[in-house]
Amino acid sequence: MKIGIIGLGRMGSNIARRLMRVGHEVVGYDRDEKAVNELAGEGAEVASSIDDMRGKLSDPPIWWVMLPAGAPTESTVTEICEKADKGSIVIDGGNSFYKDDIRRARMLKDHGCHYVDVGTSGGVWGLERGFCMMIGGEDDVVHMLDPIFEALAPGLGDIPRTAGREDKEGLDPRAEKGYIHAGPEGAGHFVKMVHNGIEYGLMEAYAEGFDILKGKMSDKLPEDQRFDINLADVAEVWRRGSVISSWLLDLSAIALAKDQMLEQFSGHVADSGEGQWTIDAAMEEAVPANVLTAALFARYRSRVEHTFGDKLLSAMRYGFGGHVEIPQ
Repeated sequence: MKIGIIGLGRMGSNIARRLMRVGHEVVGYDRDEKAVNELAGEGAEVASSIDDMRGKLSDPPIWWVMLPAGAPTESTVTEICEKADKGSIVIDGGNSFYKDDIRRARMLKDHGCHYVDVGTSGGVWGLERGFCMMIGGEDDVVHMLDPIFEALAPGLGDIPRTAGREDKEGLDPRAEKGYIHAGPEGAGHFVKMVHNGIEYGLMEAYAEGFDILKGKMSDKLPEDQRFDINLADVAEVWRRGSVISSWLLDLSAIALAKDQMLEQFSGHVADSGEGQWTIDAAMEEAVPANVLTAALFARYRSRVEHTFGDKLLSAMRYGFGGHVEIPQ
């Protein structure tokens, strides 16, 4: 299949590369000429503008927008909507707010086009590990795009299969490959939004736990109750057979092995919006979300005063997403 990718940053360029590896054709566009030239050197066709890309896509034209949520995505989808041929498919693979997806889908339908929202997880590791995707859109459109999603997904890999899934009706077999059709337009980003809210909670739990371990040498404690605990060794042993092992713990272990004090990280922890949107959804549904709310508020607090736990949060964000939070 042939697909146009708009936005060749860390995620967009790796999505393009993974698609090209299995024979899909990519037309790439980005305002950053260096990113465009790098991808062209690896075999991609490139476009100089959205207008230029329009003439290079197959029928039906498939546009994948991989830009920051908000104004960049909004303006790009609107421009495509105004210029695209009927039957075109616009995919938003960023972290857009799901209510914006619902509105954009209506706008595109009015122009005879289709909209698909793809909540994409995998960060800077996605090129090698594959991308976990949560997809919203019309059944027939998502089905038509399956070869693209299957190429991007991790596949079965070496993860043990869940007992009982094989014979259970109503379960999407694509979930075992690393992607699902979650529902109509907006459903993909809604599931990804909650995924990121949970991510905040998991990260905060690790951060607080390691902060407690580090604090055991505090001069506030009686001398005979102080322990000088090697945090890198704790992270490493917990990775192996512990019930709290995870990829986030793997990333923590990598960061702590390099520097147990995490001096390169500021502890000023940003958030990209999904945590707040998850709490907003919880309030709309009257669902208690104590842990996720506390994790979000901890990030707000980190911008006023920093703890060691905040530095570990920064280290994890750098590990999976390449987010750089430099010491101030």
